[in-house]
Amino acid sequence: MPRIVAVAPALPEYSYPQSEITEALAPLITRTPSQGAVLARTHGASKIDRRHTALPLERYADLGGFRASNEVFISVATDLLERALRTALADSGLVASDIDFVFFTSVTGISAPSIDGLLISRLGLRSDVKRMPSYGLGCAGGAAGIARVADYLVGHPGEVGVLLSVELCSLTLQHDDVTMANFVATGLFGDGAAAVVMVGADRDEHGPRVVDTRSFYYPDSAEVIGFTVGGTGFEIVLTAEVASIIAEHFPGNAADFLGSNGLAATDINTWFAHPGGPRILESFAAALNLDADALALSYASLAKVGNLSSAAVLHVLADGFDQPAGARGLLFAVGPGVASELVLLEWAQ
Repeated sequence: MPRIVAVAPALPEYSYPQSEITEALAPLITRTPSQGAVLARTHGASKIDRRHTALPLERYADLGGFRASNEVFISVATDLLERALRTALADSGLVASDIDFVFFTSVTGISAPSIDGLLISRLGLRSDVKRMPSYGLGCAGGAAGIARVADYLVGHPGEVGVLLSVELCSLTLQHDDVTMANFVATGLFGDGAAAVVMVGADRDEHGPRVVDTRSFYYPDSAEVIGFTVGGTGFEIVLTAEVASIIAEHFPGNAADFLGSNGLAATDINTWFAHPGGPRILESFAAALNLDADALALSYASLAKVGNLSSAAVLHVLADGFDQPAGARGLLFAVGPGVASELVLLEWAQ
């Protein structure tokens, strides 16, 4: 089975308390004192203490349009992923030229060549490295990325694959958008990246095994969560239906997935849930019949850095990466579609 040998999170240098972010954004996205009060209550209910931003807070008053903000995305995203991948390679005892396959995911900026391509010369990856850039997976991208790299390594058991995830959600800020979706999003999403190094079964590096993966897509849910692209960039689509979709589908999905591996929820030692927000985590816990404490890693990550979209569940995995021999973990996330991704992990005896 493929194995995960290193997970390295990376965060921008700028970090602010949630209350300071709210204070800075209020004059940019509200028009009346009552709207400002709603914004403050919404941000305050997020259970987030701090978030990191690609730029200093004062720069968000005028990002200069979509082209300018996307240029910042390319620059900052490339720097963050360079740092993350260098750390992950050092932790795994590998070097850049060992990498055979790269899966890159992001939903908060665009670049052609994609960010993974920009890293080839900068990091010294081989010119024949195979790459798979992905856009549109959103918050499910981290879990999906592990699954797709594992799929590749099943067919190439002597090779090394990496997952690169970066999200700079702050750069999608829409001024004067007084919708509740924008109020929630500006209080929930943070900026960050992560790199994951994985190896095929024939290699010697140690780490938790990817036992199985599963993908689910829920029809007629495209309007529930995602982005639309307008003249000012990425405009958030975010509705309360995400929690209800989790409640409707996730219990059966998780039970079927675990059951196909001869397991039940009681056989899972550690839960790596996408920290999509308090309501999302509450929905996951209810769907799996878990106490809130079972998702402590996810709540702690949410409080520390917010929801990092595709990178969020990878930060949770990094925080809980050291597990005793024989432990099992379930890593999962939901994203635009609505779609969910589940990954079953096992730490070797």
